[in-house]
Formats: sequence, C-alpha cells, structure tokens
Amino acid sequence: MINFSPSKILVNKRAAEQQCLHLLQACNTLINLTQIHAQILKLGLQNNPLVLTKFTQTSSDLNVINYASLFLFNQDAKTHLYDTFLYNTVIRAYTQTNRYRVTAVDVYKTMVRNDVVPNKFTYPFVLKACAGVGRLKLGESVHGSVVKYGFDGDVHVLNTMVHMYCCCGGVESARVVFDEMPKWDSVSWSAMIGGYARMGMGTSAVELFREMQVAGVRPDEVTMVSVLSACSDLGALEVGRWVESYIEREKITKSVELCNALIDMFAKCGDVDKALRLFGSLNEKTIVSWTSVIVGMAMHGRGMEAASLFEKMKDSGVAPDDVTFIGLLSACSHAGLVDEGLKYFDSMSMQFNITPKIEHYGCMVDLFSRAGLVKQALEFVNKMPIEPNPIIWRTLTAACRLHGELNLGETLTKQLIEKEPLHESNYVLLSNIYGKMSNWEKKNTVRNMMGEKGIRKIPGSTMIELDNRIYEFVAGDRTHELYKEIHEMIDEMNRKTKMAGYVPTTSEVLLDIGQEDKEDALNKHSEKLAIAFALLKTPPGTPIRIVKNLRVCGDCHSATKFVSKIYEREIIVRDRNRFHHFRDGVCSCNDFW
Repeated sequence: MINFSPSKILVNKRAAEQQCLHLLQACNTLINLTQIHAQILKLGLQNNPLVLTKFTQTSSDLNVINYASLFLFNQDAKTHLYDTFLYNTVIRAYTQTNRYRVTAVDVYKTMVRNDVVPNKFTYPFVLKACAGVGRLKLGESVHGSVVKYGFDGDVHVLNTMVHMYCCCGGVESARVVFDEMPKWDSVSWSAMIGGYARMGMGTSAVELFREMQVAGVRPDEVTMVSVLSACSDLGALEVGRWVESYIEREKITKSVELCNALIDMFAKCGDVDKALRLFGSLNEKTIVSWTSVIVGMAMHGRGMEAASLFEKMKDSGVAPDDVTFIGLLSACSHAGLVDEGLKYFDSMSMQFNITPKIEHYGCMVDLFSRAGLVKQALEFVNKMPIEPNPIIWRTLTAACRLHGELNLGETLTKQLIEKEPLHESNYVLLSNIYGKMSNWEKKNTVRNMMGEKGIRKIPGSTMIELDNRIYEFVAGDRTHELYKEIHEMIDEMNRKTKMAGYVPTTSEVLLDIGQEDKEDALNKHSEKLAIAFALLKTPPGTPIRIVKNLRVCGDCHSATKFVSKIYEREIIVRDRNRFHHFRDGVCSCNDFW
C-alpha cells in the first residue's frame, strides 16, 4: 500500500510531477497503479504528457495497456495537448501485445487526426503492428504516410517496412522497397532474406545472401538462421554445409536458436546423423532442440529412435509440448508403430495435461491409414471430439484408394468436393479413384469439371542441388538445355533396370491409354529426370540428393531401388512426407510410406 500523506502532497506543479514520476517508477502492481491514477487526477496532472507517458510505460510493463488507454482517451481528455513521445509510447505498448496490435494503428490515426506530427520513431512501431496483424492494405496506407511525412529515406523505417510487407504476403513490394533504399545495413539484408525464407522462396533467399556477401556486409546470427531455414526448405545440403563453415570461420555467435536451425537444416537436407551429432554436442538443450531432432528422426522413418529421444527428453526434465507430440506421432506413423502411437496419443492428456489439437488427430488418422487400418481410421474420425478438417478426410480418402476401399473413398471425396468446391486435391483424389476403378468415363467427367472451374492439378516437380546451383525438373519437362542427353540416359536406365528385373508399375498411370504409352508416361516423372541429370553430371559413386514436391509414386520408388544398385549410387529422396534412402537396391522405408 502506498502512503499518500497530506503533508507530502505538494502544491508546486514541478514537485508534484516529480513525485508522480517517482511513484510510477516504483510501481509494480495494478492496485498501486490505480492509486497513482487517483493521485494524478488529484494533482491536476491528467493532461501532463510527461506523467502520462510514464503512466503508459508502467501500464505496459504490468500488461494493462488498455487501462492506460481508457485514462488517456476518455471523452474528457485533452488529447490535443499530447505530444509525439506520448503517442509513440502508447503505439509501442500496443505493438508489443499479441491481442491488440491493430489498436496501435488506431492510436496512430488518432495522433494524425489531432495534428500531432509523427517522427522517425513512430513508423517502426506502426509498421510492426501492421506486420503483426498481417494486413497488407493497412500496411500500404501507412507506407503512403511514411512518404507523405518524408521518412522514406530513413533506413530504420524502411527496414521495418520491408519486414511488414514480407509478413503481410507482399514480398514483391518488400523487394521494391529494399532495392530502392538509399543504403543497406545488416538489418536490411536480414529482413529481406528472412522474408523470402518465411514465404518458402528459398532460392531467392540464398541468392540474396550471396549478394550480401558480394556487398561486403557481415551477417549476424539472425541472418544465418533465415539462410539455414531457406536451405532446409530447398534441401540444399551443400549450401547448408557452406553456411556452417562460414559461421565457424567468421566466429558468428552460436546461440541456441542458431544451433537449433543447424540441426533442423541437416535433418531436413538428408544428413540426419550430422543433426544428431550437433544435438549431442549442445550444452543447453531447449524444447526446440529436442523437437527438431525428434522431427528429423520422423522424416527419416526412424520411429524407434524418435521414441527413444522422447524418453530421454522426459528423463532430462524437459516437458514436451504439443509440437513435440506432432513430431513423435508422425515418427510412429512413418515407422508403422501403431501401438506406440496410440500409447503416446493417450499420454498427452493423461500424463502431460495437453489437449490434442486437430494436428494430433490428423497424425493418428495418418498412422492408421498408412498401416492399412482404414476402417479403424474411419471409426477414430467418427469419434473425434472436434470437427475433422478437410486434411483429415483427404488423408482417409487417399488411404481408401491405396488399400482398395474405393467405394468408401468415392463417397468421402464427393462430400469433400461439396465442402471445398475449388480445392484441386479433392478432384484429383476422385479422378484417381475412378482411374483405379478403370471407370474412364467418370474420370474424364471429373477432369472436365476441373477445366470448367479453372482448377489445375499441381504438377510434380523435383529439385536437385549441383555445384551450389538449384535445378528444377517438372514432369514431362522438355525445356532443359540437356534435354536430349537426359532422355538418352533415361532410356539407358530403363534398359538396365529391366534387365535386372524391374517391371514398370503401369497401374500408377490412371489413364485410358496403351501399355507402351503408360511406360512412356512413367519415364517422364520429374524424379527420374532429376536422377538421370545427376548421373550425367556427377562423378561415379557419389550420392544423389533430390527433393520432390509430391509423394513419390510406387513406380519411381521401385525404379530408384534398381538404379541405386546398378549404378552403385546412394540416392536420397525427400518427398512431401518423408525421406527415402536408397542404397544397393533397398530403401530405408522398407516399402512402407
């Protein structure tokens, strides 16, 4: 309780102001703040910008900025007396919240409406608020104000503007702002590289990082985390290795976040054993560290090792969170560990008081579906306490096609189309089910529906990194400069694999065409093009690493096993769901994917 003795209430306004500032400095509870609020009113300081600024700062520190706002902007407040520093303090306080960031922009509008002129410190706060709520139009209007008030040459304002556009999905606008900046600092480069990485534009992120090197700007750990994220997205192991050596060479501080990013990069780029070694060398292991390596094990189908790591994490005193369980359940799914997955799913609520989210239910449906337990998966979905989302229904439908429950799959997919009439995956699923049924008339009807609605199937594409350059191949691609040589290599691969016992899985081609045409269609798959290119361009005996945007098909999986044995190559394939390590005619997934 603060003692407000009448003898201490000073008439002198300057002394009263200092007294309030001192009390606010010492304030650490909401009760004390309300008492000081009453004292401010009693002393007639309710329009004093200095006192109100400190009151706002204290309210923000106590996480009660709305309390300060009610005081500052009540109907009797003389807001025209407020100065820029006070408005900036309120805007900053709202920007730092999670729930009320948009209010920061409303306060900014009030500021301008009251003819209080913003300064160069105003706009970074306002632009961060726009970034936080992800509203592009709002950010564009603030951009206009930045130009109007002449702050479009300030590097700090422009850095935040780049960040804002990237967070709001306007990465092209961000690049225009970046390119037109009068000068760049390390924050400028980090903001743009980070924006590309978050948007999944890994190639652009890596290219810009290389430009940063040429410009002679030394990156910090924030930049390196973004570059590693881009490498993870691309599966660019060689670039990732170079980044690791650069971090060592330049003695960039290896924070826990940067170490976690290295672990994530190596796991997602196919060198999960290096990720494990890095993890083992950490002095401080956070929940993110443990989760990164568990997810890495999951992607490589090493479910028992993921479970073992989870048990070690518990023994070390680190409590799992909901993200950890997504990785763990995914590991069980990819390894076919149905009983273990059920046990861990039940432990979420019973042992760790974590309420399963839709993602966890999705992992369980995936677990049952991969194991061929389609009826059990459907029963699980029907008993879910929350409404299944379309992803869960698509997982179940894909399992129906894979495991021969075609009539059920047809029914579920038609329901999906009713709910999501513009989602291309639903039509592709139904089309494939009709193809599996050899019902070409209905399959063509579905394809025609897609055409009428302007819906296109996502084409299969495969990326490969060679000599620090990313090459991308699309199914049926004829644009590559080595097109002729690549197809000659595919013909050679075909001859040698067939001699070794490979039989094309023409049932994968769900088209009403002849056997020879089906084989020709299989040879145009993007991963075969990428593997042929790698055999042409890399020394014998060296590993081949490729990244596929879709699930690898059964025929390509079978063919790659033969190629790995015949050409004595380790072939590492990352598809949409997991890694496949092909070596000496065998895949690490044991044909379970």
